Amino acid sequence: MPGNSQRRNKRVTPKKGAPSGSGGKNRDGLAGRGRTLPADERPWHKGYSGTEDLPEKTARKQDKERRAAAAEGRAPKIGIPGSKDTTWGRNGTGRGAPARTASGRGALAGGRGAGKVGARGPRIAPGRRSTPPKDSPELLVGRNPVVEALRSGVPATALYVAQGIEQDERVREAVRFCADKGIAIMEISRAELDRLTGGVLHQGIGVQVPSFAYEDFTDMVTAAMEHTAPLLVALDGVTDPRNLGAVIRSAAAFGAQGIFVPERRAAGITATAWRTSAGAAARLPVAQVTNLTRAIKACQQAGFMAIGLDAEGATDVYHLEAATGPTVVVVGSEGRGLSRLVGETCDLLVSIPMASDVESLNASVAAAVALSEITRRRNA
Repeated sequence: MPGNSQRRNKRVTPKKGAPSGSGGKNRDGLAGRGRTLPADERPWHKGYSGTEDLPEKTARKQDKERRAAAAEGRAPKIGIPGSKDTTWGRNGTGRGAPARTASGRGALAGGRGAGKVGARGPRIAPGRRSTPPKDSPELLVGRNPVVEALRSGVPATALYVAQGIEQDERVREAVRFCADKGIAIMEISRAELDRLTGGVLHQGIGVQVPSFAYEDFTDMVTAAMEHTAPLLVALDGVTDPRNLGAVIRSAAAFGAQGIFVPERRAAGITATAWRTSAGAAARLPVAQVTNLTRAIKACQQAGFMAIGLDAEGATDVYHLEAATGPTVVVVGSEGRGLSRLVGETCDLLVSIPMASDVESLNASVAAAVALSEITRRRNA
């Protein structure tokens, strides 16, 4: 065949002309973005000082989020300078909408799970618990805890009542209180309340509250020293919130002026702790400390005697002569008891005699026995 028509990879389409340019329209995309702004000049950063003018786009986003949050009755999801304090408790202001947390763990719902209100999820079969929806307000449930919370002035934002529940005096009081204070009252089905609380025992009622605010440790010790016979309770690594709630209830019943717990590796004021305390957490100061050993030493410097509960303690709790003065009762964890450093820091290790071969008492039960004996001895 003539020519080079048999060569491979021959062009079969006409050659195109040179591509046209952008006319300079993409020139701005090649320019640098300037210096990196420090934290106090970034409107979206928590360290923003609020003195710099907001960029137009950021201001527009924040204004849109404010309007959406106001319409939904929640706190804005973005950090806005000057936002209101939403914490509650003896040391909290309780103003504004409830703060949102990243997960259901630690929310104030009356049971093992957290009580978070969110988008619809699967229904809960009877006798089963599920993880509550994320990104939802915190719920405190149970008739006694709800009534105690409302009486103590916890800044509730909504009351949830299950349809068809028995209207006893506690439910009627909660409804009357919320109606007088202008708090929203919502009647929902029991299945829906099960879903909101993660399937915990709610007794047909729940109240939406902001996050708990802990007492300042120094202020708590100072206030305790104003009493004739100060009494504080320290918990060393108690991880079960039910034990924490039971200790809070016993401490309030036997006249203690406060409780302090470690910030890490220990239970805080969660759903179960509040429910077990039957609302006593709203009346008794609860503080969190960074280092429990240093906190006990601070109490000793203030004039307290630290008494540690230990099964191997040399002193019998029923022969505790030193309990008439300023006292800190230190309770160990459920499994290992007092840690080595905390045990060495205590002035005295006290045991509770038992008639049977039971290895040890529950942490909350041991605390109740010791507090009861201290109160009896002081009143004798």
